[in-house]
Amino acid sequence: MTETKRFSAKNMALIGMMTAIICICGPLSVPIGPIPVSLTPLAIFLTVCIIGKNKGTFATILYLLIGLVGLPVFSGFTGGPGKLLGPTGGYLVSFFLMAYIAGIFIEKFDNVPLQMLGCLLGLTVSYTIGTIWLSFQASMSIKEALAVAVLPFVIFDLIKIVIAVLLGKAVRSRI
Repeated sequence: MTETKRFSAKNMALIGMMTAIICICGPLSVPIGPIPVSLTPLAIFLTVCIIGKNKGTFATILYLLIGLVGLPVFSGFTGGPGKLLGPTGGYLVSFFLMAYIAGIFIEKFDNVPLQMLGCLLGLTVSYTIGTIWLSFQASMSIKEALAVAVLPFVIFDLIKIVIAVLLGKAVRSRI
């Protein structure tokens, strides 16, 4: 891909639009414990499904940088380095890996179940990094961190994957 195509107005607009969608969905959450149910994974998976692996990962990184500088784009309308480096920061920091891994499968396979599998693998990486981070930061065992920060969210996140892949495929075909 040439430099001009990579940085075309269309690509920049798509990245900006999807970053904005992640920023809008990110703060929307339902607190059910130390880690809220958030729409962020849905927005990230949808982003990658619509604009692809590289642009989707870049949009996710932009979202994280926007939150890092303090804009309230993380769950519960929070932001800043304290949130990104705090106990739940591992889940946030790993979002770009989740996007990239999901994007590999989204771009490589036109098969919906395989695309969903890619999203699930990305989510598993995010869960793993976030759980280890939470365990270390909050002085919890891995088992405790899993019980608090993963198990209550598995069903919600599986539903988000299904919605993102099906909706993303329909939107991408129209762009």
